Amino acid sequence: MSKRHGDLWSAIRDRCVDIEPGTELVTPFSERPFRIQEVTDDRLRVRFDDSGEERQLHRDQFGTLADRLEGHSLAVAKLPPGVEPYATVLTLLADYSVEGDEIAYVPDPEMGGGTPFLISPAEARTHPERLHDDAILLADLLDSLDSPDTESLETDTLTDLYVLLSDVQHESDRLRQTARESLLGRLGPGQELHGRYGTIRRTTRERRQPKDDETVFGALDEHGIPREWVLGVDRDKLDVVLAVTDLGEDEVYDVEQQDYVQKTQVEEAEKYSRLRGLAGRIEELEGPEAEELRDDLLDLEARLDEALSA
Repeated sequence: MSKRHGDLWSAIRDRCVDIEPGTELVTPFSERPFRIQEVTDDRLRVRFDDSGEERQLHRDQFGTLADRLEGHSLAVAKLPPGVEPYATVLTLLADYSVEGDEIAYVPDPEMGGGTPFLISPAEARTHPERLHDDAILLADLLDSLDSPDTESLETDTLTDLYVLLSDVQHESDRLRQTARESLLGRLGPGQELHGRYGTIRRTTRERRQPKDDETVFGALDEHGIPREWVLGVDRDKLDVVLAVTDLGEDEVYDVEQQDYVQKTQVEEAEKYSRLRGLAGRIEELEGPEAEELRDDLLDLEARLDEALSA
């Protein structure tokens, strides 16, 4: 395995370990929900919620997909079903994302990758700044809603809510990943760290890796266990066969269609304009209005302190 593939797999493995147990992931086209069950040295074990089906996502296949995305994008609709979970996991990394109807490799300029372009002030922000700004926009939008019931919202407002929720989630996950890496260097085995808003501790998870086939088959034979019990269709290889032969997908798969919502574009200029408007309103606050805002903030702080001390 090349160093590049090794670094990619290390990043994927660390990101998957960092995800809260039970976190739901969704395939980009068929929108099948699945969860990561186990992370080993050379594969991920995932389980689909809709069928209970378990799959093994292999390290070398991630490298193959990443190589294909180097300098090229892939249409989400053309991804074989067996490749979709690989694409979803890959987009957990900062340099891979679904833009429009395609999955693409978009190197993070802060990490030294990518091609330099002329960008607007709205785009020339660090990731923490983006999270801060999007959180402000989300809070402003939520504050303006007459009702939290999504069914009662106008379509454009509901669309804005979905986009902002998606952006805040993406940037907060990215920042949480970097915070985790820093905290691991400060946490000893079994140690807990306490902050104002909560407590964390270092947790160790076991990673299991099957031994080579000869060893596994030998152990099965020794215990009188039929080898057929652990053999089955390799879905990754099946998808490769589908891609290079005239075998029909419906001959080997039960196919179903599901509708889902996909964010296809973000109006960064409009977001930036709104932020400037909010900043101007805050700067202009004087007199009774400013005093009322300060009173509200003090009241909120007092209620939080009271709840925490209860």
